[in-house]
Parts: sequence; structure tokens; C-alpha cells
Amino acid sequence: MKQETTSGAQLNLDALYQVCPQCFTESKEPKTGEIKHTVDFEKLRLLLGDNIAEGDERYDFTWVGKRAALQEAAKPIRKTLRPCPEESVDWNNTKNLYIEGDNLEVLKLLQNSYMGKVKMIYIDPPYNTGNDFVYQDDFQQTKKDFDLFSGDITEEGERLVKNTESNGRFHSDWCSMVYSRLMISRSLLSEDGVILINMDENEITNLQKITSEVFGESNDLGTIVWDKRNPKGDAKGISYQHEYILVYAKNAYNLTSSCKIQRPKKNAKAMIAKASQLFAKIGLDYSLEQANYDFAEWLCKQTDLSGGERAYNRIDDKGKLYRAVSMSWPNKKKAPDEYFIPLIHPITHKECPVPERGWRNPPQTMQALLKADMILFGEDESTQPTRKYLLEENMFENIPSLIYYGGSDTAMLTRLGIPFDTPKVVDIVKEHIQSLSNDDSIILDFFSGSATTAHAVMQLNAETRGSRKFIMVQWPEECEQGSEAYKAGYKNICEIGKERIRRAGKKILEDQKDKQGDLFSGEQKPLDVGFRVFKCADSNMKDVYYTPAEYSQELLLGLEDNIKEDRNDLDLLFGCMLDWGVTLDLPLRTEKVDGVTIHIVNEGDLVACFDQSIPETAIDRIASLLPMRVVLRDNCFKEAKEKMNFFEIFKQRTGWSEDEVRKNVKVI
Repeated sequence: MKQETTSGAQLNLDALYQVCPQCFTESKEPKTGEIKHTVDFEKLRLLLGDNIAEGDERYDFTWVGKRAALQEAAKPIRKTLRPCPEESVDWNNTKNLYIEGDNLEVLKLLQNSYMGKVKMIYIDPPYNTGNDFVYQDDFQQTKKDFDLFSGDITEEGERLVKNTESNGRFHSDWCSMVYSRLMISRSLLSEDGVILINMDENEITNLQKITSEVFGESNDLGTIVWDKRNPKGDAKGISYQHEYILVYAKNAYNLTSSCKIQRPKKNAKAMIAKASQLFAKIGLDYSLEQANYDFAEWLCKQTDLSGGERAYNRIDDKGKLYRAVSMSWPNKKKAPDEYFIPLIHPITHKECPVPERGWRNPPQTMQALLKADMILFGEDESTQPTRKYLLEENMFENIPSLIYYGGSDTAMLTRLGIPFDTPKVVDIVKEHIQSLSNDDSIILDFFSGSATTAHAVMQLNAETRGSRKFIMVQWPEECEQGSEAYKAGYKNICEIGKERIRRAGKKILEDQKDKQGDLFSGEQKPLDVGFRVFKCADSNMKDVYYTPAEYSQELLLGLEDNIKEDRNDLDLLFGCMLDWGVTLDLPLRTEKVDGVTIHIVNEGDLVACFDQSIPETAIDRIASLLPMRVVLRDNCFKEAKEKMNFFEIFKQRTGWSEDEVRKNVKVI
């Protein structure tokens, strides 16, 4: 097995080959002499015709370090994710993941297992306030190199421009950091996936350009402006009191085909409850007219209703809350002739006015609406009829471009005993997850911070009986000495995030049990408030595993085992799962056969054995599981003939061909 991430360049080649196989040829690798597929650019140029950018004049957004950031995104790495069951919650059953490490490396490691499987990415990258980044990527240049390249200083060291926040490097470092991560994250999104990115005014312009380049302008679904109702007090110019949330689809057509992009009407249930309360009072001394009057007064006192909610301002004779909507033909051109058939007033039995361009619906639909009592008539035939829309049938509304939310979750975190500055707001994150994902979606946040996104996923699952899964990724940034978090005993942000998920999950279970009884046990699927912890680390394998040709015979005698001494079976198992593209949330179990341990992932998706000298009984057991993939350790066999014997026995027991064995049985 390779035991390293896939090259981004290779992924791009594979994608291009699917579209233009005729542009590929074979050429010899100069160093190894290996024959490999390469691109014939002349053929590709001919296929593209005139659609090639040439010359100096073209639209392009660039900065110093962009080329290096792009190369870094494509570069493979030799890293792994080490499992930490002792820091996890409900390790054996949970489908959620919490991963510690540099998110650039983690995203690369997740590519094999999660490519095209993530429905939503929700991130709040660090804002560019002039502070040093904790993400010190390899492609960042030294200050001297940057200044020389950009012309800020001469080779003799004389400064040409002032070193202020307005110079190129201030923005370039931030742009490079975001660009490389967005490049990789796009590959993780499903074809109907979506990404939401929080940002303030400092980099919103650059972020918009970068995101449009990575995802395509046609996939820009719009920008949400979040009015936080709290102007910044230290502003030197305009005092900003809002932030932005960019929303981009992986493929806008696929997303809009499967998702209405709507949010629940927040106050709809309260409005329906109020209308039902007033309708129940109707009797000898209380009329429907009075109920509507009282409901209108109640509506006027509500300050947080959206325009779509406020329009439902009438109670009908069945106690249903409704609004009246025009039934006129919506287009500029006239409707077909059959759309001009007049409606008859139910009391006067005379024809009502027909809209100038005709009705919105054909005669069959109009008759069905009449039969269902969904058309509203005036007192007589002089009023044009309208369509009745019931609130209970229209509980969702389009996502607006403005959010008015001046609150903070600081008080909530204080109640949970979690110290963290400027957390994202659970309610806002939860609303967007509900609007843009499905009940079983995977939600990824690779700037996890205090793990607000995980909290929102668990809370939403509790409210909707969903089974969404989260993947949180966070660099273990140290807490500053003297900070509230440090005083509370937290060494880094990851410790804060994990503890928040633990406490939030416990609180959600308690709240749901108090409100509705224990609905997450017995026949119903339990609510998942657990998570598996992984930590990004160097490869499980020694260097000899990757470059055996560079080692002398004397050195190899000291490297009989190609696996690092501090690694255990779980480390090796999950390293193989990453390499083979198996998701990290699958159930695991082990069996003992004649003293050796057999690891079984999802009842046969992957079966592994890492013990020395595997007996024939263990081979029989592995074969009987009818596995899709098998991984063995090289020291499972003392001699080469034992390895050959294993493959022969395995072929006999499974009926696999030689090619199937070579493809599905690997040795590390």
C-alpha cells in the first residue's frame, strides 16, 4: 500500500482523462524509466479551439505565493490519523469525527475516504486582523524573500515602501492559506454539496474572488449579510456592525434540483398556536371577526416576524391561518384561451372579473381549488377572486440575504462552563444546515474553533430526528497564558472543542428526555452525541517503507520492521482505511483465532491482521468473512514461501482470481 495521500495532480489527470482520453499519450519517466500516462497539450489545444487564454491581457486575480499555494494543495503527504479512543465519546457506535491537526494536511488525508461524500462545508476562517497566523504553511515565503520578489526592498536591503498592513504580503499570506484549503475541500463536496464561509470586511473582497475561482462564478448562490446590531467601537472609518456569509454550490444545478434552498418560518408554529387559541374561543360572545381583529393586534406586537410570516394574517372558518395571493397569469404574454374562463361567485352566481392576462392555472386546477375551498371570493362578483394559501402548508420561506441577530452564544457557553471568545451562533448555523442539507448528510467544519457546528448538528438532529454526521477539524492552537481558557485548565483550542461537544451532547439528551421522554432508546435510533477523536501525525511507516532503494544492506539489517515502534494495531488499521478509501466512522470489532487478532471493519468492508506468523486457521477465518479488502503486515510471514502459501489458500477458500487477489489483498 502507498501509505501516502493521493497527488492532487493525479486526481486532476484522472478527471481530465474522463473527459478527453484522446489528449493522453504515454511517455517514459526520466529517473525510473517507468511508462506513464501524460497529457499531449497540442491535442488538448486543438480540442479547445480558440478557448485558450493567451497573451498578457486577461482577467486574473493573483498575489505573490498563489502558484506555490496551488502546488502545495496538489502535493501528496506521508501523514496519518492516529485514533484516540480514550478521548472519544461512544467510540464503538458514533458516526461523528473530531480531528486534531493542520487542516491542510487533514483535508488531504480525508480525500480518499470522503471525496464526493460531504454535503455541506461550514467554515469560519481566521479573520485577517494583522495578527500572525497559526497556519504556517510550507509555501509561505520569508519576509526577505517576499520583499525581494515583490520589489519592496533592493538586493542591498534598502526599503522601497513602508511595511504597513496595506502592502501585498499582509493579504498574500491570508489568500494563500485560504486558497489551498478551498481547492482541496471542493473535492470532498458531493455534486449537490454547498459551502458556507463566514467573513468580516477585512478580506471579503479577496475571499469572493478566490471562492469564485475555485467553485466557479455560476455556482455563487449569493451572499448573506449578518447584521449583528453591534457597531465596532474602535472603527477609524465606517463602523461595521455586520459580517458576511458566502454561499457557493459545488454544482448549482444539482443543488437546486435536489434542494429548495428554503428555511423554516421561525414563528410559524407560534402563529398557528395563537390562531388556534383565538378560534377555540369563538362562541355566542366571541365571533370569527373578533378573533381576526385580536389576531391582527397580536401580530402588530411581534417584532421578529419576517415579511413572509406577517402576510399570513387571517383566520378562516375552520381555524386555519391563511393569506390571499393573486391568481393572475405571471408572464407578460397572454395565457392560452382556456385560462380566461370566468369564476362564478358562490352567492350572486354571477361571473367574477378575469385577470387581464388570464388565470395562473388551467381550468382543471381551478376546479380542484374550488372544490377544496382554496379560492377566496369578495362580497359580490365585482371583486377578482384570489387564492388561499394556508400557513400550515407553507412552513418554509426563501433564505433572505439579511440576517438580523444581535445576540451571542457566550452566555450559553458560560452555562456549559466553556470559555471561548467570539463563538459562532448555534441557531444561525443550525438554520443553514437544516435549509441546505439532508437528514443524513455529512457536515464538515475544518476551522472548528469551539465546535459550534458540531453543537448545531446534534441540536438539529434532536429536533428533527435526523442522523446528520459531523467532521470537525482544528489545529491544537495553544491557549494564551492568563486567558480564561488557560485558567480553566485548557491547554489548547482542541481541548475546548471536545469538551464542549461532550457537555452540549449531555445537555441535549437531558433536555429532550425532560420534554418528551426518552425518545432516543428502544426501537428508535439513539441520538448520536458521541465522536471519534483522531490526531494527525507522521506516517506509521519508517522511511525504508517508501525509499528502500536508497538504503544499504547494513542499514537494512537494523530496519527489519518497517513500522514505527510506537504504533499499535488501531494506528495501522486506520492508516490502511485512509489509504484504501474506507470511511472512518464504520463499526469495528475484533476476533481471536489461535492467538492472533483479526480486525473486522463493517462486517467485511476491510479485514486486517497485523500479528506475526498468521496460522492457516486464521486464513480460513478471514476468507470465510468474504471480505471486500484484506490487509496484512509483512511480518505476518516469516518467509516468502509463507506469504505465497497464504495467497494460494486464500484463492482456494474465496474462489478469487489471481487479479482479484492482487487487487484486494495488500501487505504493509
